[in-house]
Amino acid sequence: MKLSEYFEKKKGRGVIASADADGKIAIAVYARPHFVDEKTVAFIMADRLIHKNLESNPHAAYLFMESGDRYVGKRLYLTKVKEEKDSELIDQIRRRESCPVDEGYKKGTRFLVYFKIDKVLPLIGAK
Repeated sequence: MKLSEYFEKKKGRGVIASADADGKIAIAVYARPHFVDEKTVAFIMADRLIHKNLESNPHAAYLFMESGDRYVGKRLYLTKVKEEKDSELIDQIRRRESCPVDEGYKKGTRFLVYFKIDKVLPLIGAK
């Protein structure tokens, strides 16, 4: 199964982590990635700590845990390649039904941040 199909079909929760230039880590709950192709994903980001860290360090990691009782999912290791600020595309691709947002997020600056997928691992193990 292609990675894009996996994320399209599976339900679950995601978490993204980034670190600043000094190595201080931030972590946050995030929706599933939007696939550009099988090697490139995009995330919609507010102007918050995860995004700020990417200004000085382009590397991030995304963990997805499938819904259910078992520990099944994926880990994506990512490198930022570009971003768009307040792009019209953000409103077109945002998954409204699965991504409730607070009022501060709606009113703030939003970015569509593109990443190259460097490595994909299962949730547990290193196959």
